Amino acid sequence: MSVLNQKTFKKSFKIEGFGLHSGKPVEMHVNPSEPNTGIVFKRTDLANDNYIIPGVFNVSNATLCTTISNEFGVKISTLEHFMAALFGKGIDNAFIEINSEEVPILDGSAKLFVEAINNAGIKISDSPIKVIKIEKKITFEDGNKSILIEPSKISLDIDFEIKYDNSLIGTQRNLVKVYEADLKEIYDSRTFCLFEDIEKLKTMNLARGGSLDNAIVVKNGEILNEGGLRNEKEFVNHKILDCMGDLFLAGHKIIGKIICSQGGHKLTNQLLRKVFSDNKNFSILEIKEKNIPHSFINRNFLKSIA
Repeated sequence: MSVLNQKTFKKSFKIEGFGLHSGKPVEMHVNPSEPNTGIVFKRTDLANDNYIIPGVFNVSNATLCTTISNEFGVKISTLEHFMAALFGKGIDNAFIEINSEEVPILDGSAKLFVEAINNAGIKISDSPIKVIKIEKKITFEDGNKSILIEPSKISLDIDFEIKYDNSLIGTQRNLVKVYEADLKEIYDSRTFCLFEDIEKLKTMNLARGGSLDNAIVVKNGEILNEGGLRNEKEFVNHKILDCMGDLFLAGHKIIGKIICSQGGHKLTNQLLRKVFSDNKNFSILEIKEKNIPHSFINRNFLKSIA
C-alpha cells in the first residue's frame, strides 16, 4: 500500500477540555472512518440536524477563530488547530462526535492533538488520495492585509508574515514546506494575544475560557507565560498552523504556494472562496503513482508509521 493512499486512525480516542471562547467543558470522541467519507463532525448534545461537514463555503464566521455551520445553523467553532493536526498527519477520513459547539482549546496549539493521533496510530487504506492542484495565481487583499496562492509543482509552501506594533512581537516571517518540513515547531506554537486586548475580548463574549495555560499573553515587552516561548518564531508559526487548518477545509491536500501578509482565518477563507468560485483555477487529481517525488512525502507521517 502506498503512503499516498487514504488514511484514518487505527482506533478511536477521546479528547477533553474547555472551549477557548465559550469556556464550556467539551468532550470529543475521534473515530476512524471509511475511505472517501472525509472529515465529519456530529454534535452529540443535539438530537436532530447535528452533522456538520468542514468546507470552504460552510464557514459562517472567521472572527478570531473559524466557525463552520450546516444548513440548519448548527455550528462547530475553533476547529482550526485540530484540522491542522489532521492535515499535517495526513488524515483523510475521520468521524468526530462532540458534545459542545467548540473544539477544546487544550494548550492553545496542535501539540496535544498530534500526540493523540500518534498514540491512536494511523491506518492506511487501499484507496488513493485526491489532491487539489492550483492552476492559476489568485490574490485577495483587504487594506494592508494580503494573501495569494499560485501554482507549485509538487509541494505546499506557506510563506507567512505578521506585523505588530508591539515591540516584542514586531515583524516575523517564516516559510514552511508543509510536505517536507519537520512540523513540530508549527504544531507546538500557541495562540497569542496582547494583554490590553483581553478586556475587549471579554466584552465581546470571547475568550471566556482563555488563560495562560492555553494562550501566550504579551504585556508591553514581556511574555507573561512561565517559560516564555516554545520556539523563536512561535507567533508567526501559530499563524501558519491556523492557515494549515483553514486550508484543510478544502477537503484535500493542496498543491500550491501561499504568500500571506498580516492575514488570518477570514483572509484565508476569502481566498479559498475565490479559488473555488471558478473551476479553471484548480484541478482535483487522484494520485495512483507507485513512485513519487521525495518532497511530496510528509516526514512526520513517515515517522508516525515507522
